[in-house]
Amino acid sequence: MAKRWLAALPVFNEVGAVGGVLDEVRRYANHILTVDDGSTDGTSELLDARDDIIVVRHAINRGYGAALQTAFQFAIDEGFDFVVTLDCDGQHQPKRIPRFIAACRDVDMVSGSRYLKKYPGDDEAPPERMFINKTITAEINHRLGLSLTDAFCGFKAYRVASLKQLEIQDTGYAMPLELWAQAAMLGMRILEIPVPRLYLDLKRSFGGALDHAETRLNHYRAVLDRSIQQMEQRGYSLEAARTHSQAT
Repeated sequence: MAKRWLAALPVFNEVGAVGGVLDEVRRYANHILTVDDGSTDGTSELLDARDDIIVVRHAINRGYGAALQTAFQFAIDEGFDFVVTLDCDGQHQPKRIPRFIAACRDVDMVSGSRYLKKYPGDDEAPPERMFINKTITAEINHRLGLSLTDAFCGFKAYRVASLKQLEIQDTGYAMPLELWAQAAMLGMRILEIPVPRLYLDLKRSFGGALDHAETRLNHYRAVLDRSIQQMEQRGYSLEAARTHSQAT
């Protein structure tokens, strides 16, 4: 039986980009979900005008992590076998979706990395973001026995059966810290594949005080600490994670 897979895009106030992105995603995906996370700029009306996508809407902006939680639950409830997540601002190239799906057939999760390979025309990462990414990625690898190169890329593919094991609670941009802790300590098979480094939203807000780099870094560390502790309370150990995780 052919496997069913879903392309899922969290969307918040992207009226200028989302239409073109969805047109391109349509070339590679038969099933497309957008999670409209409380948009107020006309994005909602644009999405409503399309008949080739599924829209789930949050009445208010709940956060990036909350939008992904909604996408995961939709994929589970609707019986999909795989789900690919990508951003709607154009920084993830939909033409790479088939590669993510193919790579996920033998693992639980495929994560894009902007640092595995240099592509012609790669953007320079904003220094503050690169520092935080590299710092947190190194701490994740040290604490969880992984070998990641990019902890924050949102271009991913998941085996839906594996998503059922996760208990993601963080609603913001720190959601990946919770994801990595749970995936590693559950012994999930993780694969990174390279993607181009495109930064189209250099003024992204991470939410109030989190726009301050040091505050954001400390917040990410606190979420990682909490996520590991919660997994330990569920009966999983760091030693088991280092022994059994099959990160590539």
